[in-house]
Amino acid sequence: MRKTDALTILGVMCGVAAIILAIEMGGDLKMFINIPSVLITVVGSFSAILIHFGIEEIRNVFAVTGHAFRAPDWKPWELIGLLTDLARKARREGLLALEDDINRVEDPFFQKGLRMVVDAIDAEIIREVLETDIEFTEERHQRGQRVYRAWAGLAPAFGMIGTLIGLIQMLANLNDPDALGPGMAVALITTFYGSIMANLLFTPLAGKLALRGEEEMLVRRLILEGLISIQSGMNPRLLEEKLKSFLPPKVREAARSEARSAVGEEARRPAF
Repeated sequence: MRKTDALTILGVMCGVAAIILAIEMGGDLKMFINIPSVLITVVGSFSAILIHFGIEEIRNVFAVTGHAFRAPDWKPWELIGLLTDLARKARREGLLALEDDINRVEDPFFQKGLRMVVDAIDAEIIREVLETDIEFTEERHQRGQRVYRAWAGLAPAFGMIGTLIGLIQMLANLNDPDALGPGMAVALITTFYGSIMANLLFTPLAGKLALRGEEEMLVRRLILEGLISIQSGMNPRLLEEKLKSFLPPKVREAARSEARSAVGEEARRPAF
């Protein structure tokens, strides 16, 4: 389950709005709209990306881009609570009793690991299979980041190429002094486009994808350790404390606050 990442959308919208507003306050927005400049910077830099990467990496980047705009809707304390419940059930009724819980989880990684636990697969094999899954998922995330980081480097370079083209065309018409100023302005637009693409879009997208990748890897490692501990028969309270150590202090405190709120609401609830 994923939810829309309003922060990413807000950042892009605010950035674009600020630039447009600043241009409008200082002059005419139409001066900054130039189709040949778009062709050089956008199409040109994308063509270089096609040369630099393989078709699978290009397909992958479009697939993972959605992760920058849709954050995973997971609450770590709820995940820890679920794993602790499974540990209690396994100690009380045995690992086979967890078969009914496989469909309780929506995450395919969690389902796969839990199914192996129910099937009494050796713990080392479970760890090896799940760690391989984590490793290749991380690699897919890094491929998407590499494409955007490369694009962020190429876009300003193509902006400079566009500027050089504009300057050459301008110098070829030196016999018309009135055209020098507008020609220089047009030549610089490609540099402007390249800088916008690199600094407002591609570099921040690569950064957000890296953050999403780190979050997903944390969740997967938490699930892995939880399942291995359940199979080993670890005490549920010890399991809970062990899994909490995966979380940053602020997240642990948020979990405690939410737990206290839940207890307070339960206490205030009238008895029937």
